[in-house]
Amino acid sequence: MFDSLDKIIALAQAQGQPLHEIVIAREVQQSGRDRQTVWNLMYKRLLVMRRSTEEGIARPVKSLSGISGGSAWQLWQYLQTDYEPITGPILSRAIVRAMAVNEVNAGMGCIVATPTAGSAGILPGVLLTLQEAYSFSDEQLVEALFTASGVGAVIARRASISGAAGGCQAETGSAAAMAAAAAVELLGGSPHQSGQAVAITLKNMLGLVCDPVAGLVEVPCVKRNAAGAAQCFIAVDMALAGIESVIPPDEVIDAMARIGRSMDPRFKETAEGGLATTPTGLRLAQMVWQGKPPEEF
Repeated sequence: MFDSLDKIIALAQAQGQPLHEIVIAREVQQSGRDRQTVWNLMYKRLLVMRRSTEEGIARPVKSLSGISGGSAWQLWQYLQTDYEPITGPILSRAIVRAMAVNEVNAGMGCIVATPTAGSAGILPGVLLTLQEAYSFSDEQLVEALFTASGVGAVIARRASISGAAGGCQAETGSAAAMAAAAAVELLGGSPHQSGQAVAITLKNMLGLVCDPVAGLVEVPCVKRNAAGAAQCFIAVDMALAGIESVIPPDEVIDAMARIGRSMDPRFKETAEGGLATTPTGLRLAQMVWQGKPPEEF
């Protein structure tokens, strides 16, 4: 298992290979599968990601509870007008796709947990939008997914990818860091720059609490995926410009782990703090668990 991002980067540099090749080789070794089988499995995940983004954009997808849904479609329609988004043509579309996946998840659709269902929109939102903007091939996106998975494996081993264990920093923070590393590689950056993007992303998301309204992966999760995509792009631009994180990637991950362990349980997916306990949050939770129809919200 990968337990150090710094070591993976050093190995890639020593062998003159991109990060995804290091990850693929380790997966082949550990799984006992041949390279083509490993590749095909990842490609299937890419196809699921693409379908979930398309589904969430094609129509307003409402959650079963009724407290979320339709935001991705609404913003996508807005982007089809003469409006010029202040987030620019790339980030704005990544935001839409990130929300779309999470709305499909809340509607009981099929998604790929990257690394969790609650943070599943960030990686596909980022990668599919970069493909649209720069004409990357599906093969390049699969490579990027391997890079992202390597980062996720290190975070899972050194810290956590669970909101119940580490707060939302462990979910959307990890997803944004995974996407940042993958995006840097896609855009021609070095393994070292991918590592810097991971560190910068996580530093900007340390301490983020997990406070789901009614205990459901909807509010504020859907819109936090949009924010995670934005944090990813911020870190990507900085890393590609040569900006370094003062704190190395592994140390940032370790800091996230310590913060997660010391975080009040009310802010770790228990719905006992934060937005979940606002007057509106409590009212919505009561209505959800009383089985109120969505139109009453």
